[in-house]
Amino acid sequence: MKTAKCLLPLLLFILAITGLACGEDRADIKAAITNELDQLKKLDSDTVKKYISYSALFPDTPENEQLSEEINEVFSLFFQNFNYKILDIDVDKDQNTAAAGIRLFTLDGKKLAKDFAAAQLEKDILAAADKVSQNTGDTEDASQDGYSEPAVPAAAKLTEASLQERYLTLNQLLKEKKYETVERSCTVELQYSGSKEKSWEIIRTEALENDLVGGLMAYLASNDILTPEETLTVYLNTLKSMNQEQMCNYMGIETIVESSDHSRSTIASALADQVHDLFDFKITDSDITGYTAVVRADITTFDSDAILSAYQDSLDEYLSAPAAVIDGAQKRYQYCHDVLLDCIRSNKKVKTINRDFNLVNDGRGWKPQNTGQELGNAIFGTLSSSPLENPETDNPE
Repeated sequence: MKTAKCLLPLLLFILAITGLACGEDRADIKAAITNELDQLKKLDSDTVKKYISYSALFPDTPENEQLSEEINEVFSLFFQNFNYKILDIDVDKDQNTAAAGIRLFTLDGKKLAKDFAAAQLEKDILAAADKVSQNTGDTEDASQDGYSEPAVPAAAKLTEASLQERYLTLNQLLKEKKYETVERSCTVELQYSGSKEKSWEIIRTEALENDLVGGLMAYLASNDILTPEETLTVYLNTLKSMNQEQMCNYMGIETIVESSDHSRSTIASALADQVHDLFDFKITDSDITGYTAVVRADITTFDSDAILSAYQDSLDEYLSAPAAVIDGAQKRYQYCHDVLLDCIRSNKKVKTINRDFNLVNDGRGWKPQNTGQELGNAIFGTLSSSPLENPETDNPE
């Protein structure tokens, strides 16, 4: 009994010493975490670089690309409302490791990733539309009768943006939009270093990088961050915002008409203006099966039947008059061109048709298949080929 009474104070002393040691460890761990994460709150760019490498958000881009100083602003904007709270700390003395539960308060990474995917896709589409298809320049003399095959739509030729371009897109979004702060729980792992200056050090991992940016890394890497409906919406909205030249390149409008002279470009220009004035759409439904999807949309566009009807009425009246014979082939051709052009430019009638658009998920995101061709068929309808006749073969007599 006396032995037990003697051991009790010793046991209490050992427990007190152990508890004190653990308490000191937890204090050191908390100090190590606070020292590091507070630097993010202070928008220290050197600390940001330690945790978030520039290629971490976009690992499929070259790491040796030269980046402008403006890129530093992206992380400053992202972390401007960053905060955290240390919840609990577990210490493993045998392994000299520790784990701390942290509640992070970060910008809404999912919303930013969706906005980025949409904004970058729009820029990619417009960049492709700025490039004239190589096939366009080869169609002038494609056949003896003046007909030329449509150019490959620029929609099928999207190119990957550079790391610099992607960060500039992020920078623009962070400047122009306001994002809510969301909560996210994570675990910070630490290793005991044994040095006097820094006894505990945070172990930097990809998971920690992703947590610190509110899951942005994972969201950007998701092949489904934009749904098929959202993806098609970006394509159709971008079409509405294109200038005339971009639209012609994107949809191969200049190759729609069966003519090899300058009339092709003037009619194409008039058709592009009709699209700008009258085109609209509404997504109605979608079906997703694995990596394929069909999105249905109501497409509102100019009434090509009304244009051709007005054109035919004017043409019949002209051809029934003696002047049509007197004018000769070249003048008749020019008259037909002018009448068609006037019918297109003066048209105000619209029609709405339902179209299916096929998309495929290639592992990186949803990609429309033959978008330019499907849109061309939906928008131009019976004007998919020009009613103009080749003046060399025109023979109304």
